[in-house]
Amino acid sequence: MTATQTRTEEPFTESLWRNGDFLRFWLGETLSLLGTQVTNLALPLTAIIAFDATDEQVGILRFLQLVPYLGLALVFGVWVDRARRRRIMLGANLVRLILLALIPILYWTDVLSLATLLAIACAVGVASVLFDVSWMSYVPTLVRDPKHYVEAGAKMGMSSSAADVAGPGLAGVLVSALTAPVALIVDAFSYLVSLVSLLLIRTPETRPEPPAGKRHVLIELQDGLSLVLKNPVLRSLALIGFCCNFSMITVWTMFLLYGTRDLHLDATTLGGIFATASVGGLIGAAISRKVIRRFRLGLVYLVAQSALLIGPTLIVLASGPRPVMVGMFVLSFFTSYLGLGVAGVIIVSLRQASTPQSMMGRMTAVFRTLLFGGGALGGLSAGLLSGRIGAHSALTVAATGSAAVLIALGLSPVSRLRALPSAPQERITAEADSQGAR
Repeated sequence: MTATQTRTEEPFTESLWRNGDFLRFWLGETLSLLGTQVTNLALPLTAIIAFDATDEQVGILRFLQLVPYLGLALVFGVWVDRARRRRIMLGANLVRLILLALIPILYWTDVLSLATLLAIACAVGVASVLFDVSWMSYVPTLVRDPKHYVEAGAKMGMSSSAADVAGPGLAGVLVSALTAPVALIVDAFSYLVSLVSLLLIRTPETRPEPPAGKRHVLIELQDGLSLVLKNPVLRSLALIGFCCNFSMITVWTMFLLYGTRDLHLDATTLGGIFATASVGGLIGAAISRKVIRRFRLGLVYLVAQSALLIGPTLIVLASGPRPVMVGMFVLSFFTSYLGLGVAGVIIVSLRQASTPQSMMGRMTAVFRTLLFGGGALGGLSAGLLSGRIGAHSALTVAATGSAAVLIALGLSPVSRLRALPSAPQERITAEADSQGAR
């Protein structure tokens, strides 16, 4: 028996810091998330600054980035459950690398147009769907011991929050120094690093167990939907997650339009607001494990999600001198990100603990469809509503709707949980094929 086989067959009982393959994946994904934050600011600013895009066009851009989740996540989820996930993630990241590197090249050669930018944004969204459906299903392959799901979720949450902290500020500086289209080269490079980190992973991925009979895509889709919709915990997480994502993307897009057009904030200031506020997400992810151990799981979820939903109200209430308003904006996003940092760890852990490994891809696909579908509709609604009644009035409507979700949150069965449920058991007959990891 080789050292690799010994390492991968024995569960990790101490800490994921001793799991080299998880650490490689974590590093690659952290840098990839950092690059994505640069793109999230640089893409709409490219449309606004380079092409003088209207509010509606910015909303359409945000919609096209996320709408592939609505149409493709469920189908991709079926595919992911049939194949080894690492190969899929490698292909998705290669596509994103090429597409984002293409934008500055087209810009330098004076070929880039708004229509081309919208098309690339949508294509990157398609690749992102494929990667996102795969990675969460792949993590249990590296972690193996369900007792470490919370630790894995906390580490991934810290990566997301750290990217939220550093990304917007870095994006603001890069956009100011290089122009928005050229700043996208940073995200392309981050996907290159992620590709390398995935190639270095040596944990063999289990071959998906073949079905007893002929496969039917629609039946497999129905199985994934049934798993989520018939499980009270998963169903509640999915529906409330849809509302939260709709709220966050709506408020984020409206605030970008409000800050750029009405308050005339430059890219560096906008990036600084998001970066400073995102410290809340980093703090939330960092303290999540200790808070979960000390307090009832459902109560922590309730308080964290409430902070996320109430945060947008502070933007609407901001008034007075410019420094005071900026401080209120930071506090608003800080509150939302703090809640998201804690709640995100709980949500991911609950999803993984409530789902058999053979259904991970389809469960993730259902969640991605609802969560990012909510984000896509939020981005589109933000552009259309801001164009119709003005960004500040639109923010008032969005903040009111966000606060109304507190009613559903209070009634959620997740808010009554005391601890993580026991992981579902399933018979695993397939053998690991070490060639699949190469």
